[in-house]
Amino acid sequence: MQNKLKRDLKARHLSMIAIGGSIGTGLFVASGATIAQAGPAGALLSYAIIGLMVYFLMTSLGELAAYLPVSGTFATYGAKYVDESFGFAIGWNYWYNWAITVAVDLVAAQLVISYWFDLGSYSWLWSLLFLMIIFFLNAISVKGFGEAEFWFSLIKVVTIVIFIAVGLLMIISILKGNMGAAIVWQNWIIDDAPFVGGFSSMIGVAMIVGFSFQGTELIGIAAGESKDPEKNIPKSMRQVFWRILLFYILSILVISFIIPYTDPRLLRNGETDISVSPFTLVFQNAGLLSAAALMNAVILTSVLSAGNSGLYASTRMLYALAKEGKAPKIFSRLSKGGVPRVALIATTIVAMLCFLTSMFKDQQVYLWLLNLSGMTGFIAWLGIAISHYRFRKGYIRQGYNIYDLPYRSTLFPFGPIFAFVLCLFITLGQNYEAFLQDKIDWYGVLATYIGLPLFFLIMFTYKYVKKTKWVSYEKMDFSRIKEN
Repeated sequence: MQNKLKRDLKARHLSMIAIGGSIGTGLFVASGATIAQAGPAGALLSYAIIGLMVYFLMTSLGELAAYLPVSGTFATYGAKYVDESFGFAIGWNYWYNWAITVAVDLVAAQLVISYWFDLGSYSWLWSLLFLMIIFFLNAISVKGFGEAEFWFSLIKVVTIVIFIAVGLLMIISILKGNMGAAIVWQNWIIDDAPFVGGFSSMIGVAMIVGFSFQGTELIGIAAGESKDPEKNIPKSMRQVFWRILLFYILSILVISFIIPYTDPRLLRNGETDISVSPFTLVFQNAGLLSAAALMNAVILTSVLSAGNSGLYASTRMLYALAKEGKAPKIFSRLSKGGVPRVALIATTIVAMLCFLTSMFKDQQVYLWLLNLSGMTGFIAWLGIAISHYRFRKGYIRQGYNIYDLPYRSTLFPFGPIFAFVLCLFITLGQNYEAFLQDKIDWYGVLATYIGLPLFFLIMFTYKYVKKTKWVSYEKMDFSRIKEN
């Protein structure tokens, strides 16, 4: 009997998987860059705008995933409602996105653990250790993965709540620590604050902010292994985003009031030490040095959790591509526990990019991988917006009633159109300053934009070879085939 994916993920698992993938490197490690480059108000506004965009993307994905809950959702939706070549390219793009993100998380783990143990040129050994851990967590049954991710994410949620509480106590001067109330409030008016670098700086940090939110769409990937998806996916979609937005907005607000954007310890263009997270610095300013060490341990756990979710997402996408004949068939093989272990091994090999830190500076590799992952993540979001817009249009065109959908997205068609336009604007313009310099930084441009030509190359090559056609509204297939 052929092994199949197991529907063992409950609603609490789905919620925490999305939180686990989203609250990690972007918030705990890279958040300092947004404040350093755009100022406190610029960083806060960037998170709010990107957050609104992600909200519409989440509701779009919720409508699609609740209607057709399959593993590898983006590739399937792109193929069914846009063009088979589009789905093919989106699928490979998303696999590559999360495989690279795992490498980003592993590099971040090196940087965070150097708070205690700096192995110098041998720091890659930490990445090897963490890669082995998340590999074995993914190699067990999906239920085991979901349970581990639930508890990993719960630790992060509790920690952020405590962090926000401590920060607010410092801001209102109940807990003064190593700083006074006047210094706290002046962080928004020192030098060029609250907005630093104007509109161009906000565009520049938008990719980092977007990377921070990436992972909210993991619910869609897990749809094929969730119990009662018509009920649990909409429920998880409604809960997860507001939790994440609350955590991000309040966290950035606390950091911006307590740490000035001019602090040299914040990550800025890869030239400073990022082994000390802004979250850790807040506890140090509160005079809680032991709590700061504990916070760093939590950050390390969270980075491990984010990498764990990323390895899960990329493995399931590669499995889905293989199952649809768009990747070598060997990647569709499942273990008795329903885990695509061959796809897992292939993805793990790509994640070993983190070992580039043995040849380059940690900070340099971290920013390269961050840019690479950020671009491919935005392409995946563009795919969600396009797929959902065409899905709803075709659904109505063929005479179906939208009130029969298990979950309906918010403010259609404004939602997917707004998300598409903003996403495209950030994708094309986030490194435009590189072209305005006397000498163009071609390495930086390549790292930032390589995802775009690669995506189109994959899509048009497949379209040429397979002779695929744009799917018309009248010919869209709305049959609800679910994975068992």
